[in-house]
Amino acid sequence: MAPRRSFSDFAAAVARAAGKPVTFALSIAIILIWAVSGPFFHYSDTWQLIINTGTTIITFLMVFLIQNTQNRDGAAIQAKLDELIRASAAQNVYIGIEHLTEEELDSLRARCEARAKTARAAEAADAAQGAANAKAARAAARVVGG
Repeated sequence: MAPRRSFSDFAAAVARAAGKPVTFALSIAIILIWAVSGPFFHYSDTWQLIINTGTTIITFLMVFLIQNTQNRDGAAIQAKLDELIRASAAQNVYIGIEHLTEEELDSLRARCEARAKTARAAEAADAAQGAANAKAARAAARVVGG
């Protein structure tokens, strides 16, 4: 098995395990055992160093494992969204926008918001026109019928 694939599989397994309630309960148990053992070790510097070192190492390593998992999940979601855009009537210009700079994304977002406001205004105008047409039809029906 390729080293990259092995690391990806390992990172995914650790991320899944870290998110389980039993893992949280185990962590709480370890902290409680450490806290209860304090009087036995006279709350020494070594006693404190054990929990500080352990939590620092675990946190440091977990950052990389979870980041790897999130990067892969984000890339997979992006690929799925790109395929949906490509296969639909949406504008293909949005495919790959995750590679734009923050300024380019802000500009694109502003253009999308402007188009959405224009579309809402057009929908409101269409609704008003529809209401006016319905009112005129009712009035015409009263004149013809009455």
